Amino acid sequence: MHKTNQAVIGRIGIVLCAATAAVLTGCVGYVDGPRGGAYAEAAPAYGESVVQDDYVYYPDYQVYYSGNRRQYTYRDGRSWVTRAAPPRVSAGVLFASPSVRLDFHDHPSNHHPAIARQYPRHWTPPEQTHGHNDGHNDRN
Repeated sequence: MHKTNQAVIGRIGIVLCAATAAVLTGCVGYVDGPRGGAYAEAAPAYGESVVQDDYVYYPDYQVYYSGNRRQYTYRDGRSWVTRAAPPRVSAGVLFASPSVRLDFHDHPSNHHPAIARQYPRHWTPPEQTHGHNDGHNDRN
């Protein structure tokens, strides 16, 4: 009887250890990008220079392009993503669409509601015609 109790207690201990390990490994997650709110860039390593983002916004596609980083930032569902290529359109078509150079240097998610209201889809600059590409000839 005594050996049976020790076997049961040993099995319970193994199950508890396995459950604890499963819970602890399940706590590691993946964050794709900021979900709104505060956004902080990692500090540069010693000897690296700080490059500020310089965004151009494409209202027809609701895409932000950073020429310094050569990356596109946009919403994918409820998340903000940054990729090397624009979504659902080629870079050439995107660069040929109306655009506006923006004057902020943090993440677009912090400004998107106001930017989208000011520059709705199908927006065109008053002094430019559709198809003018706001200086992107060298970034194809």
